[in-house]
Amino acid sequence: MLLTIITFIIVLSILVFAHELGHFMMARKFGVKAEEFGFGFPPRLFGVYKNNQGRKKIVWGAKEVSDCPGTVYSINWLPLGGFVKIKGENGPSASSGLVEDDNSFAGRPIWQRAFMLSAGVVMNIILAAVLISAGFMIGLPQALDGQPDARAHISDKKIQIAQVIKNTPAESAGLQVGDTILSIDNNSFFNYQELQNYVAANIGHKLAYKIKRGQDLIKAEIVPELMKETNKGGIGVAISETGLVSYPWYWAIWQGVKTTLILTWSIIIAFYELIKNLIFGRGVTADLSGPVGIATLTGQVARLGFVYLLQFTALLSINLAVINFFPFPALDGGRVLFLIIEKIKRSPVKKELEGMIHNIGFALLMILILLVTFRDVSRFGGFFKNILGKIF
Repeated sequence: MLLTIITFIIVLSILVFAHELGHFMMARKFGVKAEEFGFGFPPRLFGVYKNNQGRKKIVWGAKEVSDCPGTVYSINWLPLGGFVKIKGENGPSASSGLVEDDNSFAGRPIWQRAFMLSAGVVMNIILAAVLISAGFMIGLPQALDGQPDARAHISDKKIQIAQVIKNTPAESAGLQVGDTILSIDNNSFFNYQELQNYVAANIGHKLAYKIKRGQDLIKAEIVPELMKETNKGGIGVAISETGLVSYPWYWAIWQGVKTTLILTWSIIIAFYELIKNLIFGRGVTADLSGPVGIATLTGQVARLGFVYLLQFTALLSINLAVINFFPFPALDGGRVLFLIIEKIKRSPVKKELEGMIHNIGFALLMILILLVTFRDVSRFGGFFKNILGKIF
């Protein structure tokens, strides 16, 4: 349980820190002052900066710094990612009449502000590409459907469960997505066609399955039946041949970039379908998870191995990028939307009004997170019961 919590904190910190680093680097690129760039969230533990004379100084605690022409680099108490404080990011109030300096966010052209706001999303996509490329150098778990690339080296081949259909013998036996089928009746299979043919030929006969789930070995007796979906014998699972696929480093980089772009587009389409179903009253068919659910999944993936965690972190990074660029208040995409409105009407939206809209959007997001978190706690109740048992 402790491993799950620590792993989740590390993964979340990497994702958030990369996002904020993107904002910071783009601000510096355009000559905008970043007043503070911190690891972790405030309150501040200490910070390092150069004063007006160019001497390095240390500030302890949350004390205001008045003699820093550059950036305070800080370490903060809450070890969850990081943050960047950019000068003029919220702009002066509409009634103040102040004109922003050239080194202020509000004083830069609209296109530069849009780039600075979008840089965090771009950095999360870049992080995903780096992680997936590194995974392909080590060996990344992949489905082996179709003809593999000639440059690919494949190891650790196995047959895994990709889907468990409801109200079937597989669900009754407790099989789960990701389980590896080691053997049936002590027979090993080299490909999924052989396994399917064996199961289909034994309708009504009890089959002894050996399943590997993480580090656990599970035995299950399952009786195949005629499946309506295929009109063949089966137990109600979709299976896939998988293996660890690796490439030479130079080809792994290309495969990493290509895979990242494919996954990004797939996630965008998935969110589009999700929102469309909600608008037309078709309900949510996807299985949503909040921080609690993601923490639980992170722990499960970490137990599978480092390369699986690498792949999972890349997927989370892409999800964070896509969600953050939604044109919704309080998100980066929502702030870019206000820049587009400013460009069309040729004058900025009143900061008071924009701030109120972002606050409402933030409140709605918090309510959504609470609802999803409550659902996660209900789904993973046994997990948290075990944690409380360990503590008390």
